[in-house]
Amino acid sequence: MSADERDRLASEYVLGLLDPEEMRRCEERLARDAGLVVQVDLWRVRLAELDATAVPVTPDPALWPRIEAALAKPAARAASPVPARAARFTHWWGSLGLWRGYGLAASAALLLLALGTAHLARQAAQAPVLVAVLLSDQNRPAAVVNAFRDGRTELLALSALRAPEGKSLQVWTLWDRARGPVSVGLLEAMRNVELSVEGLPRPAAEQLYEVTLEPAGGSPTGRPTGPILMKGNASPTEAGI
Repeated sequence: MSADERDRLASEYVLGLLDPEEMRRCEERLARDAGLVVQVDLWRVRLAELDATAVPVTPDPALWPRIEAALAKPAARAASPVPARAARFTHWWGSLGLWRGYGLAASAALLLLALGTAHLARQAAQAPVLVAVLLSDQNRPAAVVNAFRDGRTELLALSALRAPEGKSLQVWTLWDRARGPVSVGLLEAMRNVELSVEGLPRPAAEQLYEVTLEPAGGSPTGRPTGPILMKGNASPTEAGI
């Protein structure tokens, strides 16, 4: 499966656009495809803002009775099958409840389409140019680092890892072995956070990012001293090519 196909499948899965059989196959693939797991998590993060703007609406209690009335068969059967079908069609076509229902559905669809289009347009403009998937010792995605064209770099947590008492999680990046690893973040627990990259060169393909376990307050030497908990190299995205 290509990167484009994996991204499309992840987006359709998160948006609920798959039919039951496609959903089943996708969930089976999620159990063995770490890349697809990452894409699904990324799409959930991208769409979280849209989810937060959706205001729950309680339907009018009379809505379903109106729909049922619009679809109900005529109480009396006509003598001829053809006139009976014509009468049912005329009743259905002229139902005020039916057209109200269609109007409400069309309005809701247009609203969702407008919100979704605007949101995806913003996301496309803010798409990362480099992405690094940080894998744990078990080769499972534990975090994602996104680097943006404007210089921002963010860490997205995919795990609930927390440092033991008296310890800290420290985020490092390495782009030049002669310079050595540079600390870009210090956390007590994995969470979404913007990394401190001020004054550093722009990220590049194959740049290393890793998280190590260090003493509380960070490494005393300015270099990693504890075990590496997760790591990954940056790869360019379509937005960065």
